[in-house]
Amino acid sequence: MLSIIDKYILKRYLGTFSVMLLLFAPIGIVIDVSEKVNKMLENKIPFMDIAFYYYNFTIYFINSLFPIFLFLSVIWFTSKLANNTEIIAILSSGISFTRFLRPYIVGATIVSIFVLLMGFFIVPAASEGYNNFRYTYLKGNGKELMRGENTNVYRQINDHDFIFVNSFNEESKTAFNFTLEHFEKEKLTYKITASRIKWDPKKKIYILYDYTKRTLGDLNDVIEKVPEKNVSFKFELADLTPVVYIAETLTLGKLYDFIEKERKRGSGNINTYLVVLYKKYSVPVSAFILTIIAVSVSSMKRRGGMGMNLAIGIAIAFSFVFFDKIFGTLAEKSSFSPLLAVWFPNMVFGALAVYLLRNAKR
Repeated sequence: MLSIIDKYILKRYLGTFSVMLLLFAPIGIVIDVSEKVNKMLENKIPFMDIAFYYYNFTIYFINSLFPIFLFLSVIWFTSKLANNTEIIAILSSGISFTRFLRPYIVGATIVSIFVLLMGFFIVPAASEGYNNFRYTYLKGNGKELMRGENTNVYRQINDHDFIFVNSFNEESKTAFNFTLEHFEKEKLTYKITASRIKWDPKKKIYILYDYTKRTLGDLNDVIEKVPEKNVSFKFELADLTPVVYIAETLTLGKLYDFIEKERKRGSGNINTYLVVLYKKYSVPVSAFILTIIAVSVSSMKRRGGMGMNLAIGIAIAFSFVFFDKIFGTLAEKSSFSPLLAVWFPNMVFGALAVYLLRNAKR
């Protein structure tokens, strides 16, 4: 059961956090517009596309900077409580500091569930719209960059088949110098090569030019050679080079399936996909850690007043984001464990939260 004081603090917690989002989201949009307005005018982008982009941008922006917004909002209203001596009055009435934290934990739980559900179902669609717009209209050679490395692509598409293409063009759905090798019990049984392979969306088949199929036998090989051949394969050319931000655009279930499929294919980007997956769980947990740190830092009166608390809060919040970005990039670009990289900031700042909470109790 929540007491009157609990409801009062919880209302301030959620209200201040909501106001912080409503305050900073328009600021983020204005800054983004000022940076990109020239590109938008040059490319003559339709107004509805721009409006839809900023809808997605708002969700993407809030989700990315959620820890900073939450931390600053708790610092802000808790400092006001401390400066008005409301916290001293609450603790003087016999309520322990741990009991005083209850409405904050309830508020962190509500925010965490909201962020968790957003990360599972809403943010992926917003991320897709946001990134598609950026790579289509705002980046030079964006449509090529969004596919990442599209030369000398070698992929395992299932347990038996391996594909190699020298280069791949997403626009024309065409790959060049195509090779498919089929193995049974670790033994090559046949090999298909073509100078070019093109997807025909109407017939739902692939057209192979300068087609050659060599079937290996015990005594001699069988070679089939034709200038052009229609073939049905159980893969899509887009699977050879998925967009660089593909993991961010998938809901939870699809992300698990995609990672499992990419793991079987031996994808070199598996760490990038795992970082996205683990962050869906780690970011909501950070709400509890940052809430405890914020309350511990701002629950006492300081000579500098709210300004000092906010300065400390901003330093801690940006340190958290800095750790999160550095270790996330480290996992994506090296063999560093993605799980450890994603959870390391929570571990470090969790230890800091315990230390500050003990001192605050005293």
